[in-house]
Amino acid sequence: MKYKDFNGTVDELVLLKVKEIEEREHIKVLHVVESGSRAWGFASPDSDYDVRFIYVRDEDFYLSLKKTEDYIDWELNDVLDINGWDLKKALQHFHRSNATMFEWSNSPVVYYTTEEWQQLYDRVASRYFSCKSALYHYYGTASKNYHTYLREDMVKYKKYFYVLRPILACKWIEEKKCPPPVLFSELYEAVLEEEMKPAVEDLVAKKMNMTEAEKAPKIEILNRYIEEKLEYYKVFSEAMEDDRTLEWEPLEDGFRRIVRR
Repeated sequence: MKYKDFNGTVDELVLLKVKEIEEREHIKVLHVVESGSRAWGFASPDSDYDVRFIYVRDEDFYLSLKKTEDYIDWELNDVLDINGWDLKKALQHFHRSNATMFEWSNSPVVYYTTEEWQQLYDRVASRYFSCKSALYHYYGTASKNYHTYLREDMVKYKKYFYVLRPILACKWIEEKKCPPPVLFSELYEAVLEEEMKPAVEDLVAKKMNMTEAEKAPKIEILNRYIEEKLEYYKVFSEAMEDDRTLEWEPLEDGFRRIVRR
């Protein structure tokens, strides 16, 4: 790809950015992934790259009395959207079973990772997944995007995926009780009803030839399906028992091991 004075692959560019961030911010980057539409598998030709990373600072940073930032906004333009979270913030969000953290951890596009991050996620953080919390997240995302983008007569077809994917994530969680795949195609194959697949396949074919901003008539069969599922998962998620893991100690121990490395 061509980016300013850089000629190379996206992976090479991201690794250059990782080195740049580490040197200028005096941090260690633990995990770097693609998030958003490229990770979900329905990017448009002009989609940017949503690069997300988790990092750790030295021990003295966490012992300081001064107010400190727990994120880094590194770059934002038409090609790259790069930002990251401090390890402490990331683990606090795992304790809340923040669905975004599980998506970063299971992204199909991993630009860079470390053994210490993989061990921390596999042995500790992954156990904090909550079906109820995740259902609330995906239901809320689907509902908001549907009412914001798909109620007019003319709509952007890409926005259907921003609604269908979280609905299928809800269906995955209901059926399998574990974090849903990040790729839309995996959700589609595993949990979408067979009678709905032709409509979604047609949507995919049409969307492939459309830009981010282009609009077309809304698809009634998909709107009806979405409205039915939103009504169902609103009731279903509210009726679920709270299944969050409340203990802090495993996350605390994992955090200290990495900071004191």
